[in-house]
Amino acid sequence: MKYLAWLLKAAIFFVLFAFALNNQADVRLNLLFGAYWEAPLVLVLLATLTAGVFLGAAVMLPLWLRARRQARAAAASPSAPAPAPAAADDTPHGI
Repeated sequence: MKYLAWLLKAAIFFVLFAFALNNQADVRLNLLFGAYWEAPLVLVLLATLTAGVFLGAAVMLPLWLRARRQARAAAASPSAPAPAPAAADDTPHGI
């Protein structure tokens, strides 16, 4: 199973590497006030992905820290009563 996982990772790497090699044409990204950025398409896509990951982590960071703080507080005082669960709705969610 371990070798199958490595084989899958290698296959994904080579597919992405082939994608990068096939998308080396320059693209022009028009910014504000007449500024622009010319770079290979794969570099623009990588920068967009990286910015999205960092922005998503920055948005989630306060929620993660609050949950961690609440978990530490709950672990520090086990005698404190747990918060009551919210009233259950009879309607199914997502339908």
